[in-house]
Amino acid sequence: MAKIENKFPGKDVSPDDLKTKIPLVANYSSKAFKVAGVTFNGKKIPVMAGPNMVESEELIVKTAKAVKKAGASFLRGGAFKPLSFPYRSKKYNESGLDGLKWLSVARKEASIPVITEIMESKYLDHMIDVADIMQIGSRNMQNYPLITDVASTGKPIMLKRHYGASLRDWLGAAEYALVAGCKHIILCERGMSVAHTHKSSSRYLLDLQVIPAIKELSSISVASDPSHATFWRDWVPSMSLASISAGADSIMIEVHPDPENAAVDPLQPINFKSFQGLMNQMDKTAKAVSRKIL
Repeated sequence: MAKIENKFPGKDVSPDDLKTKIPLVANYSSKAFKVAGVTFNGKKIPVMAGPNMVESEELIVKTAKAVKKAGASFLRGGAFKPLSFPYRSKKYNESGLDGLKWLSVARKEASIPVITEIMESKYLDHMIDVADIMQIGSRNMQNYPLITDVASTGKPIMLKRHYGASLRDWLGAAEYALVAGCKHIILCERGMSVAHTHKSSSRYLLDLQVIPAIKELSSISVASDPSHATFWRDWVPSMSLASISAGADSIMIEVHPDPENAAVDPLQPINFKSFQGLMNQMDKTAKAVSRKIL
């Protein structure tokens, strides 16, 4: 009879997993690395900021300049944006390839590197010169062919955790990227789906304890996205500060010049003034844990 290796499958990461299923994750040794001149896993905590969706060239350029002035290290924005349902409002139009062009303009005019989401391998050639970091969103966390294709480009990857995935699942997806040759990977916690939330508009619960849990197992860089997790702009500041206290190596914040009229998820982005204030708050918190934001 064949030997069964998965004796005790579960959600927790076992010593056997570290040896046989995620050895590259377990032995990941790139403690500090640079992307477009920005150091990750160092004393400074990079902040990635911008709108959920790239709505127009004017909006993304304006936002890029504002977040750069406030101290952000990266501009974030989605030219391609997956939604939970296939229906779109009149306000929403996925900008696609035009959005990538606008991101490229913003990148140049504001002198700020870009992180943006890729959903399909067929767009890799278009994104390669625009994205300094390729984001693989939560819905594609276990899209292994996409992960493999993106890893083969040599670009750093931000791998967002699916809202229903265990830490074991998430690290397994990261292992696919490392097997395919990815040198630098960032794991991003963006909220878990739970039985009870705290507000009708709050869909997820930010799992802060996963940050120290990962750090017990690997030296992979860990990011936190309080905007998507809380889905409520008033809670973003406190969860950003809590993320830094928990040991997050980078923070992703949704920022929009006119949050209430954002084309996607208008409840969660903060405006430019609030972002500047939050950057100052985060810097104070970071200093308390011997790090910095600004």
